[in-house]
Amino acid sequence: MNIVLFGPPGSGKGTQAQFIVEKYGIPQISTGDMLRAAVKAKTALGVMAKSVMDSGGLVSDEIVLGLVKERISQDDCVDGFILDGFPRTIPQASSLRILLDSLGKEIDFVISLEVPNADLISRLSGRRTCPSCGKGYHAVFDKPVKEGFCDSCGSTLVQRDDDSEATVKNRLKVYEEQTSSLKLYFKDLGILHNVSGCGSIAEIQSRICSIIEEGGTGDRS
Repeated sequence: MNIVLFGPPGSGKGTQAQFIVEKYGIPQISTGDMLRAAVKAKTALGVMAKSVMDSGGLVSDEIVLGLVKERISQDDCVDGFILDGFPRTIPQASSLRILLDSLGKEIDFVISLEVPNADLISRLSGRRTCPSCGKGYHAVFDKPVKEGFCDSCGSTLVQRDDDSEATVKNRLKVYEEQTSSLKLYFKDLGILHNVSGCGSIAEIQSRICSIIEEGGTGDRS
């Protein structure tokens, strides 16, 4: 069971990815984590990637695909994996399919968590953080006892720059621009499943399970 997981900032993708990992016993594969691990281990691809990053360049698709190939060839991926953060472009998606085919594998499900932008903006722009102890709150869903102050240490809560409404809107715009063509690509292949990311965590998990276990189609519109 090989899954590509999409989800905009604030969609709960991290929570649902962890659920899939724990329920189905397959690893979550992040290209960022792979790059850092390869650089630390000083593998051949890691050395190449470090050289590119040190010079301020972007790591090529060839290197990233090489890392993906190494990772999914490991024993813990024998029953499947979740790809998070890759592919990001249609050429990457096409190359990934060719790579998987060479290994006798294929993408079984592309799951896209869908949440209205208004809800995402509310979720993200409402986040508040204690600069002293790091405890997180939300202006609507997880309020401190005393508004504006941390329950644990009494420090004044702050809103991170990347949680400001303007920044959140831009992040969502970039995400949509990045994924819209990819979603169409996977939809044409018949493997895209749009899953509502609204409701309780358990409800969203149930929708994902219905796709994986029962062959449900989700919303393919």
